[in-house]
Amino acid sequence: MFLRQLTYLIALDQYRHFSRAAEHCGVSQPALSAAIRQLEHELGVTIVRRNRRMFGLTPEGERVLAWARQTVADLDSLRQEAAFAQDVAGGSISLGVMPPAIQVVPLLLESLRAAIPALHVEVTVFASGDILRDLREHRVQLGLMYLDQVPVDGAFETREMYAEQHVLAAAGGMTLPGRGVCGWAEAASVPLCLLSRSMRSRQIVDACFREAGVSPSVMLETNALELLHSEVLSGRLATILPVAALPAELPDGGPLQVRRLEPSPAPGVGLVRVKQTVATALMVRAWEIVSGLSLTEAYRV
Repeated sequence: MFLRQLTYLIALDQYRHFSRAAEHCGVSQPALSAAIRQLEHELGVTIVRRNRRMFGLTPEGERVLAWARQTVADLDSLRQEAAFAQDVAGGSISLGVMPPAIQVVPLLLESLRAAIPALHVEVTVFASGDILRDLREHRVQLGLMYLDQVPVDGAFETREMYAEQHVLAAAGGMTLPGRGVCGWAEAASVPLCLLSRSMRSRQIVDACFREAGVSPSVMLETNALELLHSEVLSGRLATILPVAALPAELPDGGPLQVRRLEPSPAPGVGLVRVKQTVATALMVRAWEIVSGLSLTEAYRV
């Protein structure tokens, strides 16, 4: 069994097409197909369902794929460990971030690069469920997400960075209820733009409205934080977001109006990684750096 066979299998699962997978791997389609057949022969199982085109993996193939990802990820870690031992100023880390925490990332990068100047970071925005999946499949090495979404099966290690606080926010021209603080029933009367209902942050908001026995006036729902910011800064709509997800830039009309919403839950947000018996020096150092950050006071009003 060769590493290239496992690499071909991972590409085949990604593209679900022999020709595109072969092109990605820089080989001919017959060469990729032959390598997959050789892998099946060596393992004594059928990995790929074949017809005129690829229809997916067999159950046995799915298990082989999981081992392939683990093996390739471990080899990448070994290579990175060797390189890091020679040059502690560099390395590469992949990070999955839930949308409401995307503005926290620059703080993480600043802390990491202060200690590891040549660090390369790949950041992808995912829902929390997708972050957990990609952590398990070794597509990302660190996740930034709601910690109450992490399974308690012992597979993950976590570090809380801040307790989230939801607030009602609007540009200066809008009229908001209360002075500094308002209730959910009062917030329900304001025209709102909110994150999509599939997102955990929105689910927290909806639960609070239900607890208050009211239905909010929602004019826009989206999974794009930038669009919510645009609507709020334009003065057209108000929003309810975690403090960490509020617009970083102030509108032309002056600072945002912000009202604390009470009562309000304070779910923990933090870093997640897969527990490993052996971790690379880079991951050990990066985990130490980011685990030392405490941002609760920075994201409260």
